[in-house]
Amino acid sequence: MQFSEDRIDSFAGRAGAMRTIHIWEPAQPPRAVLLALHGGMAHAGDWVTAALHWRAHGFATAAYDLCGHGQGVRADIPDFDIFLEESALFLDWVRSAWPGVPVFVAGHSMGGLIATKLGLQLPPGAVTGFVLSSPYYVNAIRVAAPLRAAGAMLERLAPTMKVPLASLTDVLTHDAAITARHHRDEASGVRASEISVRFGQALQRAQRGLTLAGWAHPLYVVLAGDDRLADTAASQRLLGDVPAHLLTCRVEPANYHENFNETNRNAIFTDIVAWLEARLGSQ
Repeated sequence: MQFSEDRIDSFAGRAGAMRTIHIWEPAQPPRAVLLALHGGMAHAGDWVTAALHWRAHGFATAAYDLCGHGQGVRADIPDFDIFLEESALFLDWVRSAWPGVPVFVAGHSMGGLIATKLGLQLPPGAVTGFVLSSPYYVNAIRVAAPLRAAGAMLERLAPTMKVPLASLTDVLTHDAAITARHHRDEASGVRASEISVRFGQALQRAQRGLTLAGWAHPLYVVLAGDDRLADTAASQRLLGDVPAHLLTCRVEPANYHENFNETNRNAIFTDIVAWLEARLGSQ
């Protein structure tokens, strides 16, 4: 257990593919469980910093390695829907593992996009709430015009080909120790350093036409003001469709993309714990 997990488990995803679950949980029965969805090119172990903080306050965190992640240099997926299908199966697994315990869905970056699309499919009250960091609603990464134009053709002809993108690993967090960990994870293949054309095209399709009109769950969002991956202004516009009584939005102007790994993370975690407790108190 490389990321201070308390235990490792697994569940069966699409077509029976086994997905590894990383679990951080308090010694006593948890007050609630955070079902955590990691970002693109990352892995479930990236939740360690947030999970250890939440564990100290009586909350369990369960995160799984998303399809195409945690096992190689290049992240590749058959389609974006696999994330939604398997996250729904994971929600079932979490409910059975902690029967009767309130469940929150947490998502960072691409995991925030997945969580949002999952939330739009769930009826009110299906989970206790959602906690998102830098949801990847709109891309802020510069992509060369020829590549954008040829994307659909390349997906048909060479779906697993590498997308030529500059590395952004050094602008994810101001915490040098965590940046060093990311580089070690890339070197070992736990964290991807490349994406396939098929992966990139699937992400773009998932973002296209996204609207939060009809959102029906309590939602806490923290956005990064110096985000080089997700377009923060666009996220704020989309979040404007969420009913005001459901939305708590915090903006950290100096943060890079990974709010939960940033140097001011403890203040963010404290705010989230207070929000979680308020949602539990209102049940």
